[in-house]
Amino acid sequence: MKIPNHIGIIPDGNRRWARDRGMGVEQGYNYGLKPGLELLRLAKSYGVKEITYYGFTVDNCKRPKFQQEAFQKACIDAVKLIAAEGTSLLVIGNTKSQCFPQELLPYTKRTDINGGGMKVNFLVNYGWEWDLSGLKSDGDSKNSIHSRINSSDISRIDLIIRWGNMRRLSGFLPIQSVYSDFYVVDEMWPDFCSDHFEQAIKWYNMQDITLGG
Repeated sequence: MKIPNHIGIIPDGNRRWARDRGMGVEQGYNYGLKPGLELLRLAKSYGVKEITYYGFTVDNCKRPKFQQEAFQKACIDAVKLIAAEGTSLLVIGNTKSQCFPQELLPYTKRTDINGGGMKVNFLVNYGWEWDLSGLKSDGDSKNSIHSRINSSDISRIDLIIRWGNMRRLSGFLPIQSVYSDFYVVDEMWPDFCSDHFEQAIKWYNMQDITLGG
């Protein structure tokens, strides 16, 4: 079976899931923690080498403060759960913003935890414009771009899986996603089950991966 080296995860639908159950929308984020850990262990068992979770974006910080506090706490808790596994962990995002949780600063440089292992990236207070701001141009030369993107330590993504039945990238790592295959799960992220992941892998296995060649 053809297994993607790097999988991107867009865990959408937390607020809609909570609203459908008569909860406050901010309560949905906490129900996404267990699925994240289950998916990580499942990806490891398949031999996936790298995985990137979309935590929250710079644009998400336009939401009401009580929602911001909820998804910030969920990201902190998620990183703690991941840190208990054998991973090479990296948190990527705009650390200069007040929306970035200070508790996650120690992980903004790749850190091997419990012996290291699979690369796990977590996008926290991430924005595509912030990511590309590391690129600079000198003069009028077409070859004048230098420096690098802020997410340069994250490799090209083979497969992106998005929960919640939405068909958009929402600014997710535009450089690394340039040749990604995109699989959509109709169910909301808190309703994650192993079959979602397994079906995505089977679907990917049937794709003609040419990278433009």
